Amino acid sequence: MMGVGKSTIGKILSKDLNMKFVDVDKIIEKKLSSTISQIFKKKGEAYFRKIEEKESIRLINENETVIALGGGAFLNKLVRENVKKNCFSIWLDLNSDDIFKRVYSNNKRPLLNEGQYKEDLKRLYDERKKVYSLADYKIDCNFKNKEEIVQEIRNLYENS
Repeated sequence: MMGVGKSTIGKILSKDLNMKFVDVDKIIEKKLSSTISQIFKKKGEAYFRKIEEKESIRLINENETVIALGGGAFLNKLVRENVKKNCFSIWLDLNSDDIFKRVYSNNKRPLLNEGQYKEDLKRLYDERKKVYSLADYKIDCNFKNKEEIVQEIRNLYENS
């Protein structure tokens, strides 16, 4: 889900585990020389999702890499199957009110309609949580700082 801290946590975790870090959204933006919002506006969500699927699957097959998938990538059955087959997956869960506080002033969120952010976030969260729950582990990020979240993931990773 957008705004939960996938990139922030991923960067810290990758350093902690001495692994490479990749952010699928950043890879796509660099490859297409455009922001995700611009891609959505110019080419549409379906185009973006096709590129996201291709890049996600390519990166999932790399070893020793912490990957921050885009918020919608795990909803894609093919991406999800590749993750389940090749990776250790974590759902970073945060309540929608806290996500709203993090993304409210960010105009880079193409799935949120101006003036309806809170309702859109709640709807997206409710729609996605059933699929997100298919991840190997769920981390409740409410009331935890970055270091606590990273440590919890590291413990799960090292004991799996």
